[in-house]
Amino acid sequence: MYQTTLNDQVITIDFTGDTPQVNGNSFDWDFVKLTDRTFHILHQNRSYTAEVLELNSAEKMVRLKINGHIQEVQLKDRFDLLLEKMGISSAAHAKINDLKAPMPGLIVGINSQPGDTVKKGDSLLILEAMKMENVLKATADSTIKTIRVEKGNRVEKGQVLIEFAA
Repeated sequence: MYQTTLNDQVITIDFTGDTPQVNGNSFDWDFVKLTDRTFHILHQNRSYTAEVLELNSAEKMVRLKINGHIQEVQLKDRFDLLLEKMGISSAAHAKINDLKAPMPGLIVGINSQPGDTVKKGDSLLILEAMKMENVLKATADSTIKTIRVEKGNRVEKGQVLIEFAA
């Protein structure tokens, strides 16, 4: 069960049965995969071509182009809805002030400097651990306040590597 909002209308989608249910009603459609990212859909005698432009499973967001119109769909599953109901959904969007080492390792690359403005997903550091290079990325748009490590430093799990401006 998922929930989304489209044009200020809350929509629930359930894929657990034989046919999808939208707001509790059966959603009859003919759905054909054309390529990995393109689909043809027939619904209520109307034809739609849908292309997946972006799929971000971590944020449960899909950006689609449907018959030339771009739609961004943010989905909430039952856990998101439960957290929201309990009033703790905002914790998932809290501002991160530090980038910490996810594991012990060796800093083999630094791709940013203090004062740099970074976007979510930008590469900040490269940490070598267990003979593999791990790219540590920005988790949100921010500005780098200080970098607490240098190339060649060994770090421990949980050690602060970068501080972001508040």
